[in-house]
Amino acid sequence: MVDLKAKVEEALEQIRPYLKADGGNVTLIEITDDKIVKLELLGACKSCAMSAMTMKSGIEESIMRAAPEIKGVVAVNNRYEI
Repeated sequence: MVDLKAKVEEALEQIRPYLKADGGNVTLIEITDDKIVKLELLGACKSCAMSAMTMKSGIEESIMRAAPEIKGVVAVNNRYEI
């Protein structure tokens, strides 16, 4: 059985080429005990006006499809939640 972190990383690998095409990226910070994924947006994604939409309709959707046990996805900026 594939562990939760591997499922999340696999989902991120699916979306990463689209982020990189726009000069951005994302990295997994942690998965909390209550199944919340914390991500850090990198590069152009950090300051992009569309980053909230990217998180909701791109990254979060991809993660939830790959790992339905995840309860939520949040972006952190410089290791602080936003």
